Amino acid sequence: GKSITMLQLAASSILGLTVPHAPHAPPRCLAASRAASPVCVDDKSEVEEYFNNEGFNRWNRIYSEDGEVNAVQLDIRTGHGQTVDKILKWVDSDGRESLSDGTWCDAGCGVGSLAIPLAQRGATVVASDIAGAMASEAERRAADLGLSERASFSTSDLESLSGEYDTVSCIDVMIHYPPEKMAGMVGHLGGIAKERLILSFAPDTWYYRALKRFGELFPGPSKTTRAYLHTEEAVLKALSEAGFAPSRTEMTGTNFYFSRLIEAVRQ
Repeated sequence: GKSITMLQLAASSILGLTVPHAPHAPPRCLAASRAASPVCVDDKSEVEEYFNNEGFNRWNRIYSEDGEVNAVQLDIRTGHGQTVDKILKWVDSDGRESLSDGTWCDAGCGVGSLAIPLAQRGATVVASDIAGAMASEAERRAADLGLSERASFSTSDLESLSGEYDTVSCIDVMIHYPPEKMAGMVGHLGGIAKERLILSFAPDTWYYRALKRFGELFPGPSKTTRAYLHTEEAVLKALSEAGFAPSRTEMTGTNFYFSRLIEAVRQ
């Protein structure tokens, strides 16, 4: 998935994310001062534009083993890789038969970090990303590995996804969704998942909020998308309302990547 469920706190100026002080109802309107006119922010448009342009080059390098990266980006690459490996470990422990017999939707697939190894294991994967540049790169990588029949890639936002799949995954994407929109996003993904939903998110805890405040001391000129934290309680409530209960969880934490991973099964 699109590698962004890490909190790029002190590294936000390097990675292109900014952490807002507080959520606002959509459309979110921010005022620079009490006397200033509010400026409305469209997170979806910002994310799409970012990952089709500057963000694509940045994150494509991060998610390429041979891409040149700095120390912070290497840490992000390592953390995201660990999250993907934990999902694949779950898949392997369940047995290849259960994977090859079902369908898998990877929402917010990025450059195919999860979709491609799933296809290599025999899964039929339907993957998508809001940014056409990311989906095209994932498609190219899959084709180079001879996986075009196993994995398909398209451009779509999460709200436009339809169909039914045995498993739906959405990895490191919730960081782009403000808290007031998170439950709706989980509910929609749950609506297309027949059996299982796998999500990851940057957890909202006192420790990560403190890191967020530290990161805000280092503004950068390239920050173009906002990063949102979510409490585990709120995510579990959204899953329950969608008809799912947690079955397995993991936590990945490196210096600049923090991601809670939850597998939930339909009740």
